Amino acid sequence: MAQTIENIVDPNDSGLASEMVKIGALNAYVSRPKDGKNLGTVIVIHENRGLVGHIKDVTRRFAKDGFAAIGVDLMSRIGGSDTWNGSDEATKEIGKITGPMAVEDLTAAVAYMKKQSYVNGKVGVVGYCWGGGQSLNFATQCKDLNAAVVYYGKNPDLNAVANIPCPVMGNYAGDDANIMPGVEPLKEAMAKAGKSLDAKVFDGAKHAFNNNTNADRYNPEAAKEAWARTTGFFKANLS
Repeated sequence: MAQTIENIVDPNDSGLASEMVKIGALNAYVSRPKDGKNLGTVIVIHENRGLVGHIKDVTRRFAKDGFAAIGVDLMSRIGGSDTWNGSDEATKEIGKITGPMAVEDLTAAVAYMKKQSYVNGKVGVVGYCWGGGQSLNFATQCKDLNAAVVYYGKNPDLNAVANIPCPVMGNYAGDDANIMPGVEPLKEAMAKAGKSLDAKVFDGAKHAFNNNTNADRYNPEAAKEAWARTTGFFKANLS
Protein backbone atom coordinates (compact mmCIF):
# COMPACT_ATOMS: atom_id res chain seq x y z
CA MET A 1 0.00 0.00 0.00
CA ALA A 2 1.28 3.47 -0.89
CA GLN A 3 2.22 5.86 1.88
CA THR A 4 -0.19 8.77 2.13
CA ILE A 5 1.06 12.34 2.29
CA GLU A 6 -1.17 15.15 3.51
CA ASN A 7 0.65 18.04 1.81
CA ILE A 8 3.46 17.94 -0.72
CA VAL A 9 3.83 21.74 -0.52
CA ASP A 10 3.44 23.45 2.85
CA PRO A 11 0.33 25.70 2.95
CA ASN A 12 2.58 28.38 4.46
CA ASP A 13 5.44 27.98 1.98
CA SER A 14 7.34 31.28 2.20
CA GLY A 15 8.03 31.40 -1.53
CA LEU A 16 4.36 31.40 -2.45
CA ALA A 17 1.46 33.81 -2.15
CA SER A 18 -1.58 31.61 -1.45
CA GLU A 19 -5.08 32.74 -0.50
CA MET A 20 -8.80 32.17 -0.89
CA VAL A 21 -10.49 34.69 -3.16
CA LYS A 22 -14.07 35.53 -4.14
CA ILE A 23 -15.08 35.96 -7.77
CA GLY A 24 -18.65 37.13 -7.39
CA ALA A 25 -20.30 34.21 -5.60
CA LEU A 26 -17.52 31.84 -6.64
CA ASN A 27 -14.90 30.68 -4.13
CA ALA A 28 -11.38 29.91 -5.35
CA TYR A 29 -7.90 29.27 -4.03
CA VAL A 30 -5.05 31.11 -5.75
CA SER A 31 -1.37 30.24 -5.34
CA ARG A 32 1.59 31.72 -7.20
CA PRO A 33 5.31 32.39 -6.81
CA LYS A 34 5.44 35.41 -4.50
CA ASP A 35 7.66 37.50 -6.79
CA GLY A 36 6.63 35.86 -10.05
CA LYS A 37 5.90 37.87 -13.19
CA ASN A 38 4.66 36.96 -16.67
CA LEU A 39 3.28 33.67 -15.36
CA GLY A 40 1.17 31.16 -17.24
CA THR A 41 -2.15 30.41 -15.53
CA VAL A 42 -3.33 26.92 -14.57
CA ILE A 43 -7.01 26.41 -13.70
CA VAL A 44 -7.28 23.41 -11.33
CA ILE A 45 -10.58 21.48 -11.16
CA HIS A 46 -11.25 19.28 -8.15
CA GLU A 47 -12.46 15.71 -7.82
CA ASN A 48 -16.00 14.81 -6.75
CA ARG A 49 -15.36 15.74 -3.11
CA GLY A 50 -14.83 19.42 -3.85
CA LEU A 51 -12.07 21.93 -3.17
CA VAL A 52 -10.48 19.96 -0.33
CA GLY A 53 -7.01 20.29 1.18
CA HIS A 54 -5.51 17.90 -1.37
CA ILE A 55 -6.65 20.02 -4.31
CA LYS A 56 -5.34 23.17 -2.64
CA ASP A 57 -2.03 21.33 -2.29
CA VAL A 58 -2.10 20.43 -6.00
CA THR A 59 -2.72 24.12 -6.74
CA ARG A 60 0.34 25.05 -4.66
CA ARG A 61 2.38 22.43 -6.47
CA PHE A 62 1.68 24.15 -9.78
CA ALA A 63 2.67 27.45 -8.17
CA LYS A 64 5.89 25.85 -6.92
CA ASP A 65 6.61 24.85 -10.51
CA GLY A 66 6.28 28.44 -11.69
CA PHE A 67 2.62 28.93 -12.59
CA ALA A 68 -0.16 31.15 -11.29
CA ALA A 69 -2.67 28.48 -10.26
CA ILE A 70 -6.30 28.78 -9.22
CA GLY A 71 -8.29 25.95 -7.67
CA VAL A 72 -11.93 26.72 -8.42
CA ASP A 73 -14.66 25.59 -6.01
CA LEU A 74 -17.33 24.41 -8.43
CA MET A 75 -19.55 23.57 -5.45
CA SER A 76 -19.83 27.29 -4.60
CA ARG A 77 -23.33 27.41 -6.09
CA ILE A 78 -24.61 24.82 -3.62
CA GLY A 79 -23.03 26.16 -0.45
CA GLY A 80 -19.34 25.58 -1.10
CA SER A 81 -17.06 22.60 -0.62
CA ASP A 82 -16.45 23.35 3.06
CA THR A 83 -20.11 22.51 3.74
CA TRP A 84 -19.34 18.82 3.18
CA ASN A 85 -15.65 18.80 4.08
CA GLY A 86 -14.78 16.09 1.56
CA SER A 87 -17.37 13.64 2.91
CA ASP A 88 -19.27 10.98 0.97
CA GLU A 89 -22.21 13.39 0.97
CA ALA A 90 -20.16 15.73 -1.24
CA THR A 91 -20.02 13.06 -3.95
CA LYS A 92 -23.83 13.02 -4.01
CA GLU A 93 -24.31 16.78 -3.86
CA ILE A 94 -21.86 17.47 -6.68
CA GLY A 95 -24.33 15.81 -9.04
CA LYS A 96 -26.33 19.04 -8.83
CA ILE A 97 -23.55 20.86 -10.71
CA THR A 98 -24.22 20.65 -14.43
CA GLY A 99 -21.74 21.07 -17.26
CA PRO A 100 -23.09 24.53 -18.20
CA MET A 101 -22.80 25.67 -14.56
CA ALA A 102 -19.17 24.51 -14.44
CA VAL A 103 -18.37 26.22 -17.76
CA GLU A 104 -19.85 29.50 -16.51
CA ASP A 105 -17.83 29.42 -13.29
CA LEU A 106 -14.61 28.35 -14.97
CA THR A 107 -15.06 31.14 -17.52
CA ALA A 108 -15.34 33.59 -14.61
CA ALA A 109 -12.11 32.20 -13.15
CA VAL A 110 -10.30 32.62 -16.47
CA ALA A 111 -11.50 36.24 -16.73
CA TYR A 112 -10.40 36.92 -13.15
CA MET A 113 -6.91 35.55 -13.69
CA LYS A 114 -6.43 37.40 -17.00
CA LYS A 115 -6.84 40.66 -15.07
CA GLN A 116 -4.01 39.93 -12.65
CA SER A 117 -0.76 41.84 -13.08
CA TYR A 118 1.49 38.81 -12.67
CA VAL A 119 0.16 36.68 -15.57
CA ASN A 120 1.10 36.50 -19.26
CA GLY A 121 -2.43 35.89 -20.58
CA LYS A 122 -1.96 32.21 -21.46
CA VAL A 123 -4.29 29.77 -19.70
CA GLY A 124 -4.33 26.02 -19.20
CA VAL A 125 -6.84 23.83 -17.40
CA VAL A 126 -6.37 20.55 -15.55
CA GLY A 127 -8.95 18.39 -13.81
CA TYR A 128 -8.97 15.20 -11.79
CA CYS A 129 -11.68 12.51 -11.75
CA TRP A 130 -14.99 14.46 -11.89
CA GLY A 131 -12.86 17.53 -12.62
CA GLY A 132 -11.13 15.72 -15.47
CA GLY A 133 -14.47 15.42 -17.24
CA GLN A 134 -15.15 19.09 -16.56
CA SER A 135 -11.70 20.03 -17.87
CA LEU A 136 -12.26 18.34 -21.20
CA ASN A 137 -15.81 19.65 -21.49
CA PHE A 138 -14.56 23.18 -20.74
CA ALA A 139 -12.00 22.83 -23.50
CA THR A 140 -14.86 22.27 -25.97
CA GLN A 141 -16.54 25.47 -24.77
CA CYS A 142 -13.72 27.99 -24.12
CA LYS A 143 -11.78 29.66 -26.92
CA ASP A 144 -9.28 31.23 -24.49
CA LEU A 145 -7.43 28.03 -23.56
CA ASN A 146 -3.86 27.31 -24.60
CA ALA A 147 -3.67 23.80 -23.08
CA ALA A 148 -5.99 21.28 -21.41
CA VAL A 149 -5.16 18.22 -19.30
CA VAL A 150 -7.51 15.48 -18.13
CA TYR A 151 -6.66 13.02 -15.39
CA TYR A 152 -8.96 9.97 -15.68
CA GLY A 153 -12.07 11.98 -16.50
CA LYS A 154 -15.14 11.19 -18.58
CA ASN A 155 -15.37 12.30 -22.18
CA PRO A 156 -17.47 15.26 -23.29
CA ASP A 157 -19.78 15.05 -26.28
CA LEU A 158 -17.29 13.68 -28.81
CA ASN A 159 -18.95 15.71 -31.57
CA ALA A 160 -17.80 18.82 -29.69
CA VAL A 161 -14.08 18.03 -29.63
CA ALA A 162 -13.78 19.77 -32.99
CA ASN A 163 -14.28 23.01 -31.02
CA ILE A 164 -11.21 22.49 -28.81
CA PRO A 165 -8.79 25.39 -29.46
CA CYS A 166 -5.66 23.89 -27.89
CA PRO A 167 -3.55 20.76 -27.49
CA VAL A 168 -4.87 18.20 -24.98
CA MET A 169 -3.06 15.78 -22.68
CA GLY A 170 -4.66 12.75 -21.01
CA ASN A 171 -3.33 10.77 -18.04
CA TYR A 172 -5.31 7.58 -17.55
CA ALA A 173 -5.24 4.61 -15.18
CA GLY A 174 -5.10 1.14 -16.67
CA ASP A 175 -7.12 -0.31 -13.80
CA ASP A 176 -10.11 1.99 -14.27
CA ALA A 177 -13.14 0.14 -15.62
CA ASN A 178 -15.38 3.20 -15.77
CA ILE A 179 -13.07 5.50 -17.71
CA MET A 180 -10.85 3.29 -19.87
CA PRO A 181 -13.61 2.37 -22.40
CA GLY A 182 -13.72 6.03 -23.41
CA VAL A 183 -10.03 6.50 -24.16
CA GLU A 184 -9.90 4.97 -27.65
CA PRO A 185 -13.12 6.71 -28.81
CA LEU A 186 -11.62 10.02 -27.60
CA LYS A 187 -8.42 9.35 -29.53
CA GLU A 188 -10.42 8.58 -32.66
CA ALA A 189 -12.64 11.66 -32.33
CA MET A 190 -9.67 13.95 -31.73
CA ALA A 191 -7.78 12.49 -34.70
CA LYS A 192 -10.82 12.84 -36.93
CA ALA A 193 -11.15 16.51 -35.90
CA GLY A 194 -7.44 17.11 -36.48
CA LYS A 195 -6.82 17.92 -32.81
CA SER A 196 -3.70 17.20 -30.77
CA LEU A 197 -4.03 14.58 -28.01
CA ASP A 198 -1.17 13.09 -26.01
CA ALA A 199 -2.84 10.29 -24.04
CA LYS A 200 -0.94 7.90 -21.80
CA VAL A 201 -2.35 4.93 -19.90
CA PHE A 202 -0.49 4.01 -16.73
CA ASP A 203 -0.69 0.23 -16.54
CA GLY A 204 -1.60 -1.12 -13.11
CA ALA A 205 -2.59 2.29 -11.76
CA LYS A 206 -6.06 2.84 -10.31
CA HIS A 207 -8.49 5.69 -10.83
CA ALA A 208 -7.35 8.72 -8.76
CA PHE A 209 -3.74 7.53 -8.73
CA ASN A 210 -2.54 11.12 -8.29
CA ASN A 211 -4.34 11.54 -4.94
CA ASN A 212 -1.57 11.20 -2.36
CA THR A 213 -4.12 11.35 0.50
CA ASN A 214 -5.86 8.14 -0.66
CA ALA A 215 -3.79 5.09 0.29
CA ASP A 216 -5.96 2.72 -1.76
CA ARG A 217 -5.52 4.67 -4.98
CA TYR A 218 -2.24 6.57 -4.77
CA ASN A 219 0.46 5.30 -7.11
CA PRO A 220 3.67 7.30 -6.48
CA GLU A 221 5.41 6.21 -9.67
CA ALA A 222 2.46 6.96 -11.96
CA ALA A 223 1.74 10.22 -10.13
CA LYS A 224 5.34 11.38 -10.52
CA GLU A 225 5.50 10.61 -14.22
CA ALA A 226 2.07 12.13 -14.91
CA TRP A 227 3.06 15.26 -13.01
CA ALA A 228 6.25 15.64 -15.07
CA ARG A 229 4.24 15.15 -18.25
CA THR A 230 1.66 17.71 -17.16
CA THR A 231 4.06 20.43 -16.03
CA GLY A 232 6.23 19.94 -19.12
CA PHE A 233 3.12 20.25 -21.30
CA PHE A 234 2.04 23.44 -19.54
CA LYS A 235 5.52 24.95 -19.72
CA ALA A 236 5.59 24.29 -23.46
CA ASN A 237 2.17 25.85 -24.06
CA LEU A 238 1.80 28.55 -21.41
CA SER A 239 5.21 30.25 -21.47
